[in-house]
Amino acid sequence: MFNFFKRNDESKNENIEKNEESSKSFWNFSFEGLKKTISNTTQNLVDNIVSTIEEEEEFDDFILDDMEELLIKADLGVNLASSITDKLRKQTKVKPSQIKQFLKDEFSTILKSAGSSDLNFDDNSLNIYFITGVNGAGKTTLIAKLANNFRLSGKKVLLAAGDTFRAAAEEQLDIWAQRAKVDIVRKDGIDSAAVVYDAIKKAQSENYNVLLIDTAGRLHNKKNLMEELNKVKSVIDKLAPNCLKESMLVLDANTGQNGLSQAKLFSEAVNLTSVALTKLDGSAKGGIIIAIAKEFNLPVKLIGVGEKLEDLKLFNPEDFLNALFEKK
Repeated sequence: MFNFFKRNDESKNENIEKNEESSKSFWNFSFEGLKKTISNTTQNLVDNIVSTIEEEEEFDDFILDDMEELLIKADLGVNLASSITDKLRKQTKVKPSQIKQFLKDEFSTILKSAGSSDLNFDDNSLNIYFITGVNGAGKTTLIAKLANNFRLSGKKVLLAAGDTFRAAAEEQLDIWAQRAKVDIVRKDGIDSAAVVYDAIKKAQSENYNVLLIDTAGRLHNKKNLMEELNKVKSVIDKLAPNCLKESMLVLDANTGQNGLSQAKLFSEAVNLTSVALTKLDGSAKGGIIIAIAKEFNLPVKLIGVGEKLEDLKLFNPEDFLNALFEKK
């Protein structure tokens, strides 16, 4: 994982300590805060299922069919819901009274198998984050929040306004750049790959630590979208092949199972490494975190928990599961 708090010069300790405190307060998320954020998901994914199942004496087909339906409704997706209930059909050791621990263990295994949730960062190089997602998922605001947190951690940050298709997208990102107090490369109306080319050149020549690349997210023409994303990825691979730290898909938590189809689309366009889940606060569809991990081996690394610049948090799978399953 990145080390935002590394001391490079003892003479700068005082400033670094200030940056540490600011950064920790923004990146870290209290357990109680997490519980509150995912309380609707807890009700939808855990409480409803446990209350329906745990008082039964034994599993049978009727109970397991009901459980499978509840898991699908909780946005785990058909494949994962079927996989979990089929595992229960083929065993005799786990009783309905143990369903809560069984689900927690299953979810833990899935999240671990998807890989580390640590955000990749190298203190000794330019760090490029290639951000993708459909329009309306909260991609632009997530970029701004991420930029803000990097800046508060003492990093020099540059944004690339690569969504040159959507009306006013560049202006919107420019406004957010000003709020986050970071720099931006904006060239309205030209090819997005050209914008990214200029941004990488600037980042390299002026010693930026972080480059965040915004991209188009239109879905009405899948072929054009994929071609554009591939062109941008090719520019990154050519100019800075070792600097790409994350190809991150931004998903709106409220899309639920539709997030699976979005993940499939963007996985076909670029080699995704991770997911950021926005608008998790108040959503009952946080189960998509587990579905994405199972279906595509993609770890969630960031979660959006509000509208403020500081409302972007690092995702911790263990904390997430403990908050999800903690007894009330």
